[in-house]
Amino acid sequence: MRRTTVALSATALLLPLSACGGSAEAGSGSTVTVTVGYQSKTINTVTAGTLLRSLGYFEKQLNSLHDGHTYKVDWQDYATGAPITAQMTAGKIDIGSMGDFPLLLNAARGKQLDRPTHLVSATGYNLRGGLNTIVTAPDSSLTSLKDLKDKKVSTSIGSAADGTLVRALQRAGIDPDKGISKLNQQPAVGASALSAGSVDALSQFVAWPGLLAFQGKAKALYDGARLNLPTFHGVTAREDFARQHPAVLEAFLKAQAQATDYLNGHPVTAAEKVAEATGLPAEVVYLYNGAHGIATFSPALTPRLVSALKQDVSVLKSAKLTGDIDVDSFVDDQYVKKALGTSYAKRLATSPPPAASEVWPRGSEKTLSYKSPEQLLAYLAAHQSGIRAAYVPDSTTGTLWFADKAVWVADGDRLLPFVTPATAKDYLSAHGGARTVSYREALERAS
Repeated sequence: MRRTTVALSATALLLPLSACGGSAEAGSGSTVTVTVGYQSKTINTVTAGTLLRSLGYFEKQLNSLHDGHTYKVDWQDYATGAPITAQMTAGKIDIGSMGDFPLLLNAARGKQLDRPTHLVSATGYNLRGGLNTIVTAPDSSLTSLKDLKDKKVSTSIGSAADGTLVRALQRAGIDPDKGISKLNQQPAVGASALSAGSVDALSQFVAWPGLLAFQGKAKALYDGARLNLPTFHGVTAREDFARQHPAVLEAFLKAQAQATDYLNGHPVTAAEKVAEATGLPAEVVYLYNGAHGIATFSPALTPRLVSALKQDVSVLKSAKLTGDIDVDSFVDDQYVKKALGTSYAKRLATSPPPAASEVWPRGSEKTLSYKSPEQLLAYLAAHQSGIRAAYVPDSTTGTLWFADKAVWVADGDRLLPFVTPATAKDYLSAHGGARTVSYREALERAS
């Protein structure tokens, strides 16, 4: 776990506080510690974590309060949402960010322990569910979900990726409890297990599927966007913290909005910053967080996201991970509305950018967008030695993927990319005469 603090003073050394709730009255000159739990490598939370931290916007907002306090921020980095929830319900973390299923567990645990928390903003989302992917080893013979029956699958139980796995298996007619052997593993452990051949597949959230595919250590088996159900990440805060320090929470949400604007306005630079902070390849960060990436970023808690959260409750209940959850009482948008003022309505209306193919030329600080994959392939064929990364949207789901890792289909003069063999097969079944082609052949046809 990495921790940093800002605005340290002699008072801070004399009066250390583990969380914001222990601070003194405004104007007393006390030091207030705000503890933020985040997941640096869960890169769809970067506007409330990794990127926000690197930009220093939260600290600047706190310094502008001029309320007699000295503020410091304790950033605590975790691999998943579960330990953040544990620390929040213990009163040791004030603000945390995590995925939709962990958010529900956060709500349930907070109520159970009489330490209520509230969802106060969103970070990154995908309206079809493309943030989660099931992958297999590069040489695996598995090509569809039905092939997972009686196989070993690694996931993090209670995570958004686990929710995708459960729903996908149910749609494929496989009992998610008895039809597979599920291993509950941290993402890094599961990735190692896949490489070692001790599991047959891995269901995980960002950025693990894209990272493993980029490294040549995995290939996509199931695109979460096939579910056509929104997935998202969000920010949760302790109720007592929010009530005692509303100005601090509003400062965080203002800073988050600034980080969101920075990411949307400077997607390449933002990807580089996140890559530097996390050790992830910038090409992988951009796959998810780029101008036409898998995720859309907005702090607004839209009705569609709240509705999706309500649908997630049944999955957790069936897995006996929680009971009923009152989502309406968990969602509290009053702070983000106040923090963003008149701009909130505009953010509420934010929609994902149109799908586009994109090339990141080597040495460039900008990417090139193309309306069709054929145009992108033609450019790649003429500049093969000068490409840092190339991305194409799945022709069915719109999920962005690496062009050289996609499954390509030739249909007349059209060249169509798909994230998985199963999605490509569905297209082939409905379009006589279409056939799969290799990436090399797709390049040759486009040139």
